[in-house]
Amino acid sequence: MNPYLIISILIVVALVAIFFITFIVNRKTPVPEGCEDIKISSENCLACNVEGCSIKDKFSVEKLKEELEKAEEEDK
Repeated sequence: MNPYLIISILIVVALVAIFFITFIVNRKTPVPEGCEDIKISSENCLACNVEGCSIKDKFSVEKLKEELEKAEEEDK
């Protein structure tokens, strides 16, 4: 076998292992004191300027669904 192929496979395996280890350690990390009951409100979230935020996208989709439901009710 080509030594470069073995090295590249070992690098990929090491990166995947590092990903899973950090993922598990992050999951086991406790929530900081005072942050246990923090709720994200849609008003504050939609006012944020961060692009590509998954939380913001979720609120945007929910807002669009509500607007569509209101429009459908008005059409009836």
